[in-house]
Amino acid sequence: METSRSVTLTLTMGVAITLILMAIGGAWLADAQSSDKQIIVKKVKGQRVCDQGWECKGLSKFCCNETISDLFQTYQFENLFSKRNTPVAHAVGFWDYKSFITAAAIYQPLGFGTTGGKLMQMKEIAAFLGHVGCKTTCGYGVATGGPLAWGLCYNREMSPSQSYCDDSYKSDYPCAPGAEYYGRGAIPIYWNYNYGAAGEGIKEDLLNHPEYVEQNATIAFQAAIWRWMTPIKKGQPSSHEAFVGEWKPTKNDTLSKRVPGFGATMNIMYGEMVCGQGDIDPMNNIISHYLYYLDLMGVGREEAGPNEVLSCAEQAPFNPSTPKSASS
Repeated sequence: METSRSVTLTLTMGVAITLILMAIGGAWLADAQSSDKQIIVKKVKGQRVCDQGWECKGLSKFCCNETISDLFQTYQFENLFSKRNTPVAHAVGFWDYKSFITAAAIYQPLGFGTTGGKLMQMKEIAAFLGHVGCKTTCGYGVATGGPLAWGLCYNREMSPSQSYCDDSYKSDYPCAPGAEYYGRGAIPIYWNYNYGAAGEGIKEDLLNHPEYVEQNATIAFQAAIWRWMTPIKKGQPSSHEAFVGEWKPTKNDTLSKRVPGFGATMNIMYGEMVCGQGDIDPMNNIISHYLYYLDLMGVGREEAGPNEVLSCAEQAPFNPSTPKSASS
C-alpha cells in the first residue's frame, strides 16, 4: 500500500514538475519570439526613424512606435468579428487576421495604426474597423450576440441591381468587357472609376479584374486601407489625417462645422449620405460599431470624445451633391 502511495506521489510530483518546466519553456519561447523582432533605429536629418522588418518597413518615424500586431492581436480580431464564420454568414472563411495585418503592413510606415501613442493607435484601428464592420454586417436587431457582432459577414453585394459601369469615364477608366463593378470589399467599392483609382493606388489591376476584391481578403483590406489613407480631392484631408489630428480645418471648414475626429471620417467617406442630416440611422450605425469595438479592445467608448467630434450630424458635406459614391 505504501509502495502504491509512493508511486502515486512520485507520478504526481513528476507531472507537477513537467507542468512547471512546460510553463517555464512556454514563457521562454514567448520571450524568444518577442526578442526576434529586430528594430533598426537611425537618425535622418536629425529625425529618429525606424524599420521593424516586414510589418513596418522602410525607415519611417511611425515605425519607431509599436506596430498594429503589438497592440491588436488575433484574439481581439476574433472578438470584434465573432460571427463572421457562422453558417448563416455570406463570406465564411474569407476574412482573417493575417489578411488584415498583411494589408496594414504596407501602410504602417505611412502612419496607419502607428500614429501617436498607444491610445491614438488603438482608436484609429477601432475607427477604421468600425467602418468595415458596419459596411459588411448582416446583423439585425435580435441577431444572436447582438447586431454589432456580425461585421465581416459579407465580402460583396449580394444582389446587384446594375453593373455600375459609367461610360463618362471611358477615357481614364474604361469598363472591361464582361466586368461588373458592384460593391465588393471591406469598405465596398462601387463603379469602374473607383475600381480604377483603387487599383492604381494598391498596384493591382482592379479595373480589368474587379473580382480580385472578393477573391482575396488581403487585397480587399488593402483597398479599404488605401481609401482610408487617401484624400478624395486635393486640398481635402484623408480619413486618417482627419482622425489622428493631422488635418487643420480651414475657416470654411469651421463655418461648416467640420472638425477633426471620427465624424469627419464619415463625412470624407460617405458625404451627404450620412452627414449633415441630423441623427439618422446610417450615421448612428457606423458610430455604434466604432464604440462597440473600442469597448471590446479595452479602450472604452468614453475615449471617443464629445458628440461634435464623434458625429457628423451637423457637418456640411465636403463634396455635396455627387451623383455617385465610392461606398454605400
